[in-house]
Amino acid sequence: MTQIICGVDVSSISLDAFVGPQGPARSFANSAEGIAELVKFCVEHEVKLVAMEASGGYEKRAFGYLWGKKIEVTLLNPREVRQFAKAMGSLEKTDRIDARMIARFAEVKGSRPTPVVSATQEQLKALAKRLQQLTTLAAMQKNQRSTASDALAKKSIAEILAVLQKQMREFEKRIAEVLSSDPLWEKLVEALQSIKGVAGRTVARVMAELPEIGTLSKKAISKLVGVAPLADDSGKHQGRRSVRGGRRNVRAILYLVAGVVRRHNPEFAEFSERLASRGKRPKVIRIALAHKLLVKLNARARDARQAFASAAVVRESA
Repeated sequence: MTQIICGVDVSSISLDAFVGPQGPARSFANSAEGIAELVKFCVEHEVKLVAMEASGGYEKRAFGYLWGKKIEVTLLNPREVRQFAKAMGSLEKTDRIDARMIARFAEVKGSRPTPVVSATQEQLKALAKRLQQLTTLAAMQKNQRSTASDALAKKSIAEILAVLQKQMREFEKRIAEVLSSDPLWEKLVEALQSIKGVAGRTVARVMAELPEIGTLSKKAISKLVGVAPLADDSGKHQGRRSVRGGRRNVRAILYLVAGVVRRHNPEFAEFSERLASRGKRPKVIRIALAHKLLVKLNARARDARQAFASAAVVRESA
């Protein structure tokens, strides 16, 4: 039997719900009272899965409340849903139409529930995101310093850099405290940093953006991140493989860090040289190195998880 799916179009002020392919439909306020009414609506219509787009944070309160009431929720990529709607010939755009398309997309795709992220995981992600923002700002100031000629301008840049560096150290310290607060995370940090060239800041961002690390197969984790080359073949035509979709932030980290690892790790250096000798383009090599690094990180994390679980069993039986 096909499960009943409720699509919800989320905005800062409203939640527009549409059940199944034909309705019913109803609009609720994006408030505590409105979300409670949405829960009643879903229970009344025997909804098994609520589908909503990731909407810049406006969905978080409803997402958490629905899960708290034992109603499973899946978060969808807004771009994919819009492309699906256009492919289905739905060119009009209203909140109700969007909610209906969200429900239809989740049904066709066979979307799975999106797990609830712990408060600690959310905290780590927020800290890592802010640290990256500070790092970007510091890099911009350093670039401006290299071209500044006026003494007052240089003084201003130096003062701003001092503030940014102080805050970066504070965030790095707090991130380290959060990671050390969980025994499993401590083991994962140790395992990931065992790869030479992978620094603590990298580990923090990977664990913040990719909590599934070590729980999926290498094929599944590569597809999740978006570093698995996608085919573009038709008949005799064999197009270039490309990567797209997935988690852009994680890909950006891997691209950058894989180059560092290559300088420290002979295995990665030889792999890169072998691809270059076969005439592979720099971009292809860059993606291949990122993919190789992700697979290795995932394997180290998997081993750490298994060792931690085994140790826990031993402790419980002692």
